[in-house]
Amino acid sequence: MLRYPAKIRPDTVGYYVTFRDIPEALTAGDDFEEAKAMAADALLVSMDFYFDDRRAVPPPSAPEPDEVLIALPASVTAKIYVLNEMIAQGVGPTELANRMGIRKQEMTRIVDLGHATKIDTLAAALSALGKDLEISVRNA
Repeated sequence: MLRYPAKIRPDTVGYYVTFRDIPEALTAGDDFEEAKAMAADALLVSMDFYFDDRRAVPPPSAPEPDEVLIALPASVTAKIYVLNEMIAQGVGPTELANRMGIRKQEMTRIVDLGHATKIDTLAAALSALGKDLEISVRNA
């Protein structure tokens, strides 16, 4: 999963959150834990801007000592890999659908963050782009 560093700082009425890599993701909370929970929501919602605009999602930077890591869901991470590879290769949805042997409507759902896409489908999309999706487990 992609994990983005966030700064959670005290404010006059609580805590505010910023992400250096994803400037669109801004939020706040009454206390540190609420701000951290809100950060996860803000980060996820901000991904819509990249997908709607067909812009590559920047990779996360290494965290600085005063930052916390906020993770995106695994399904969103896989969709980001598909979007970023499509952009890097200049491949549009129609071309990728043709490569995968699926209808364009199915391809539209693959790059829709609101649609639950099977991991096998996302792996197939990456394969059609010449990439392999690897999944691993690590200690929390």
